[in-house]
Amino acid sequence: MPSPSLPAPSSSADPVPRCPVLDPSGSALQEEAAELLAAGPAVLVELPGPVRAWSVTRHSVIQALTTDPRVSRDFRRHWPGAADAPEGWALAAVAFQDSFFNMYGAEHRTARGRIAPAFSPRRVELMRPQVQATADRLVAALGEVPPGAEVDLRQALSLPLTMTVICDLFGVPEESREALGHAIDTVLDSTLGPAEALAAQAELHTRISAFIAHKRSHPGPDLTTDLLIGDGDGGAPGREPIPDPVLIGTMFAMIGAGYETAVNLITSAVQELLDHPAHLAEVRAGTIGWADVVEETLRLDGPVMHLPLRYALAEIDLGEGVVIPAGDPIVIGFAAAGRDPEVHPSCPAEFDPARADKSHLAFGYGPHFCLGAHLARLEAQVALATLFGRLPDLAAARPGERPERIASIMVNGPARLDVVPRPAAAVPPPR
Repeated sequence: MPSPSLPAPSSSADPVPRCPVLDPSGSALQEEAAELLAAGPAVLVELPGPVRAWSVTRHSVIQALTTDPRVSRDFRRHWPGAADAPEGWALAAVAFQDSFFNMYGAEHRTARGRIAPAFSPRRVELMRPQVQATADRLVAALGEVPPGAEVDLRQALSLPLTMTVICDLFGVPEESREALGHAIDTVLDSTLGPAEALAAQAELHTRISAFIAHKRSHPGPDLTTDLLIGDGDGGAPGREPIPDPVLIGTMFAMIGAGYETAVNLITSAVQELLDHPAHLAEVRAGTIGWADVVEETLRLDGPVMHLPLRYALAEIDLGEGVVIPAGDPIVIGFAAAGRDPEVHPSCPAEFDPARADKSHLAFGYGPHFCLGAHLARLEAQVALATLFGRLPDLAAARPGERPERIASIMVNGPARLDVVPRPAAAVPPPR
């Protein structure tokens, strides 16, 4: 696909220097990011809203800024322009999320430390039997569809697998999961207008508040109950209950990130394997493993692209004539880093799970590295091994056709992936 030109604002009356406008539909995120990466270490862009921020897509610059103490995610303390963000801003649910995701320094470390142990490699590995059982059930259902019938793999496997795992972990009741997932998906849609965005944010707040109220009256062996328990209620000594606004933001962050990343990872990996059967043959021959497929998918098409926002605490000189002023917002294009030609000079936009270097920043970098990285990798490897192991004839419904993308500049992946789990029944020859 040819790289599209990034459009600029059309208003000639705008006194502010013109800058590229990110396409809110997310229809060509990687092509757009490639232009930004080539343009400089950071490029001032217009996000949906509109809000202007410095886009960073280069691997080395992302690493530098995400570990630089002069860069914060705390909008309250470090974004002077936060009060000027437009009402009904489509990115507000993430940018203004009240959780440890948007904290800085010691406050962030303390809040993150309360939930991080649940996602350690050892704890995640203990979840393998549950992940495998869920994958077995979903793939068995795929195997029962009529021969030749088409199925959306995202809805039939990727989404229910990851949603089941994360909701079981946090104790979300079965009857609440579909509506909660829909509410999270909606607020991540960056094409929403102001009225739609406000309605979506209100709906998400209502859904999560109702869930938290339910857990207060129905505690159980789950992470949400653990977070609700403070000192004096059986919690760790000196541990205070999390305030409701922060708890609501934490639930959105953990449940949303807990399934959105893995959903897109699994769906993208299946698409690549169906588009490149030679690599699938390599897996079956034992030349490469499922971990290779997962890491290459993360490198090529990471599930998170432009994650808003970070803020410069001081002037930051990135070289090449680019200086980010103090107080300016920064948006990191994590999924772009895996295609940086400085890191991957050989065919960075091609899927090749046999390549030796699969370096990427798909799960972030530095203090805010994704807590759920181990879980997402486990879910993806189990899903792929189970799917292709049980359904060896799985095929794309329309080979070579690029699926429609998710309408978001934040999450990156196919909106659906139509497959044929079983080949059409052979027609008997005429007598």
